[in-house]
Amino acid sequence: MKRLILALGILAMPAASQQAPARPMTTRLMDDLNWLEFRQIVPGQTKTVLVTVGTLEPHGVVNNGADNTAPVAIARAIAADVNALIAPHVPYGVTGSMAPYPGAMHIPEEAFRPYLRAVLEGMVKNGFKNIVVINGHGGPQTAILQQVANELSLARGVNTLVVNWWAVASDVTLEVFGEEGGHAAINETAFIQAIDPRLVRKELYKGKEMATPNPAPGSWSATPFPSSITLYKEGQGWPKDFDQAKAEEYFRKVVARVKSLTLDTLKKWELAGFN
Repeated sequence: MKRLILALGILAMPAASQQAPARPMTTRLMDDLNWLEFRQIVPGQTKTVLVTVGTLEPHGVVNNGADNTAPVAIARAIAADVNALIAPHVPYGVTGSMAPYPGAMHIPEEAFRPYLRAVLEGMVKNGFKNIVVINGHGGPQTAILQQVANELSLARGVNTLVVNWWAVASDVTLEVFGEEGGHAAINETAFIQAIDPRLVRKELYKGKEMATPNPAPGSWSATPFPSSITLYKEGQGWPKDFDQAKAEEYFRKVVARVKSLTLDTLKKWELAGFN
């Protein structure tokens, strides 16, 4: 009788008490997880994934892969705070008018769009509810990412957020540098310098003659674009003194902005019943 009572008592225990406690995450990188670890983590411990996207193109005197370096660094900096895993990076994108430069790569939209959709579909299949795309490259790629993410959300009932880090932090550029930036300009160069100063080839810099202001819409276009540094506003924004302290300040504030946006969006999705 005692054995019967003990057995019934065990069966009546809450299921949670019979399960082994979840192991703490050893890494936030999907690349480094074993499939058994992944099964325990998603969606049990997190439903959010950070998908970073960039391309290879010239960037003044910083590395051709700056559009890859930046979003990957942001994802690694915020993953723990937003409780997310980091997907393997998508390194090739729709480069456009800078594609003819040495070392650049361009993926046509008709190939890039379905590939990216397949990547995001894979995240849904693996149990992620919140898909945060951190984009490192502008031009037509921004619109493609937004459209694909929106279509995925509507079709699959998941939540998507696309973050173009330089645009989200445009006021931070003005705050730190006192002027607007651009592509491979004072802001992006500083961001890469903060991540790894070795990626900035200061000895190659020839000053503002290496920069060209972006043309007004409909005014002119050129392929290849005449400079690998482009300015949002004429007369300002080219790299100047390569100040390490300012670079690190800019990096911290940009990361904080992206983290704040992500946390706020996740919280409001939760409040609205989408999680």
